[in-house]
Amino acid sequence: MMKQPVTINGITRWLATGETVPADTPETKERAVPVLRQEIGDVLRDVRQRQGRTLREVSHHARVSLGYLSEVERGQKEASSELLSSICSALNVPMALMLREVSDRIAVQEGVHIPDHIPADLEADYGRPALGTTVPDELPDDLTQLAGSH
Repeated sequence: MMKQPVTINGITRWLATGETVPADTPETKERAVPVLRQEIGDVLRDVRQRQGRTLREVSHHARVSLGYLSEVERGQKEASSELLSSICSALNVPMALMLREVSDRIAVQEGVHIPDHIPADLEADYGRPALGTTVPDELPDDLTQLAGSH
């Protein structure tokens, strides 16, 4: 009897060829819950591999053990913000960009649409001037620079 892998919500089972998964199994009723450490690890590994770099090289530049970096990439360890910063620095990737990629991947898994820009009405609700508008004179100098740096 031949068996084939069938993956439902991230769970792989080997079923006989032609056999179907019953509709009332818990796996078919619930969505897989995204695991943040797994998504972070996947993004870090993708970036490293796209750069053609080895674990050894990145671990050396990030000043983290090769084994620990490997566990972070496989989603087996939760990396602290300091460690993530060090790894991103070693990869020459802004942490914000890496986290944006993680956020986008989780949004896809959750079926959530995240706009590429902040809508003007949402910016207005939070007191930030919309792009292309002037900044009020009463803002302190440091806030004026931030507000104008969109």
